[in-house]
Amino acid sequence: MQATTGSDARVIDPSAIDALIGALRDRGYSVVGPVVRSQSIVYAEIESSAELPRGWRDEQEGGTFRLVRRDDGALFGHNVGHDSLKRFLFPPRVPVWHGRGEDPLEPDQDHPRYAFLGVRSCDLHAVAIQDRVFMGSHYVERDYAARRDDAFFVAVQCGQAGGTCFCTSMGTGPRAEGGFDLALTELLDGQHRFLVEVGSERGAEVLAALPSRVAGDRDGDLAREATERAAASMGRTLDTTDIRDLLMGNLEHPRWDDVASRCLSCTNCTLVCPTCFCHTVEDRTDLAGQETDRDRVWDSCFSLDHSYIHGGSVRGTGRSRYRQWMTHKLATWIDQFGTSGCVGCGRCITWCPVAIDITEETAAIRATDMRHADDS
Repeated sequence: MQATTGSDARVIDPSAIDALIGALRDRGYSVVGPVVRSQSIVYAEIESSAELPRGWRDEQEGGTFRLVRRDDGALFGHNVGHDSLKRFLFPPRVPVWHGRGEDPLEPDQDHPRYAFLGVRSCDLHAVAIQDRVFMGSHYVERDYAARRDDAFFVAVQCGQAGGTCFCTSMGTGPRAEGGFDLALTELLDGQHRFLVEVGSERGAEVLAALPSRVAGDRDGDLAREATERAAASMGRTLDTTDIRDLLMGNLEHPRWDDVASRCLSCTNCTLVCPTCFCHTVEDRTDLAGQETDRDRVWDSCFSLDHSYIHGGSVRGTGRSRYRQWMTHKLATWIDQFGTSGCVGCGRCITWCPVAIDITEETAAIRATDMRHADDS
């Protein structure tokens, strides 16, 4: 999808967000947007703009997330919380089949048509990465494809960066350049409004149903300044130069021992990551042994059982498990799927209980690159 720019953009008032939600619901979509829940920002089905995080912003650092009040009525004045679209497109638990006696039956699942509102550029890129994983080869993961099919995306351009964001380093933000049907930039200069860009024909059709006006030069300038401000205020940076060869050439680096001494193997980083896709299957039976269910459930490369084969776990130490996660995310993912598995959202840093920082770990290995240890 290619976004409109310049004179093609429109402006809508905050009241039109309800019209947008209504237009999507009228077209049969289940509208999912950000809400405040459990002292965080999560995605949930919404019916009106009153459910959005109006007047909230977040403060994020390693191991720290806090919601605080803004001094304005911004609807999208926050960054990302721990939740992502992965929970809807690749849910934590999905029935695979149900067996009764000797007759296994695949569950008949009715998937909703999703319209995602308030999606950041990093999460749009995360969806594109999971598309490559689940639908980019001759094998297509049917449940993912059914949920992904016909999904409608309303992006929100970031006006500020979070304390752990590094999307500019990964080329995934803060401005969404494509992958959306509509994109909103929230403008707050005394007159609250949204600049709207169109990224698809169906996006244009929905926008035509909303009260809007042609965007002026000032609207475009403010929108551009907002994303430039976000790009200039990233909380983290990650040097991706030669990163695959850097990590694969330092598999015995002492930094892996250092990080292992701090890592709890709690799996938080993989659970909040919008691209991690490790999973397993669970079988259960009733007490009479007459019925059996099999579910696909999220797993993590930080768990011992994930790499269990006959005789034991292949990765029996925290050192080997952290190394597997980080080298896969930043290095071997490129070999498998042609792209990094990291979108720079910073969730793994924010939600790590001991504040392990993937950008810091990479920088530490780069600073003492063992490939060049004998150069002197």
